[in-house]
Amino acid sequence: MAGRGRPPKPTAVKELEGNPGKRPLNKNEPKPKQIAPKCPSWLEPDAKKEWRRLSKELEAMGLLTEVDMAAFAGYCQAYARWKEAEEFISKHGSILKTASGYIQQIPQVSIAQQNLKQMRNFCSELGLSPSARSRLNINNSGNTIEGDAMEELLSNVPKAEDILKKSKDE
Repeated sequence: MAGRGRPPKPTAVKELEGNPGKRPLNKNEPKPKQIAPKCPSWLEPDAKKEWRRLSKELEAMGLLTEVDMAAFAGYCQAYARWKEAEEFISKHGSILKTASGYIQQIPQVSIAQQNLKQMRNFCSELGLSPSARSRLNINNSGNTIEGDAMEELLSNVPKAEDILKKSKDE
């Protein structure tokens, strides 16, 4: 039987988002090495190109590890199939006339839609969409998490003892 509610977010994603719910984080969550997996040989050529295009960037952000190979491969394969269907539609159009004279949508339209839906799901899991990235808070170095806005603001305020010392010196 499936669990209730939304599936939980990984702790790393919650930390990158700044833990907006302020709920306790799971400190016992498995933490695989943040090393991008090798590109599977069975991927289609366009999927391999997409893998090479994104894997290093995701690895640098700490969002792609060895154990994420299947999910990332699924995204890349869906991308390749979506691209193939869209190229077919661009070349041949999206409708055809049947032998009996009816107008019908070509199968590539639904293939493109299904693969785009799969890509969208993988994008939200892997932080590949603008909305998924907008919830992440990654330091400029690319691999450390920034503190919250209040912590940043307070770090620039002079301490009371520094103010007292300065007033005594004057």
